[in-house]
Amino acid sequence: MPDLTVREAHRRWSAGELAIVDCREAPEHEATRVEGIPLLPMSELLARVDELPTDRPLAVLCRSGARSAQVADYLTAAGGHGEVANVEGGIIAWAAEGLPYEGEPPR
Repeated sequence: MPDLTVREAHRRWSAGELAIVDCREAPEHEATRVEGIPLLPMSELLARVDELPTDRPLAVLCRSGARSAQVADYLTAAGGHGEVANVEGGIIAWAAEGLPYEGEPPR
């Protein structure tokens, strides 16, 4: 699955066609988050990989798209998770596009 723009990720997630997981760390998530997108910090990924949804394609979100690209690449290479994509631009782009989020504006 290619990288997804925030608009496409939001559209597909809202329609139930896509699961999104946030791979930022807890303090970042506490400051700014999208309701309904679960947190699975990159630092805990290996220990918690079984928590990832497998019933539909998966997209990974972070602050700017860099960490989520690494996580998406890892999950794709590891196999067993179906289609995995990076959300381009992360939560910064999400907020910039006017998509819903809670907390402080991301920086």
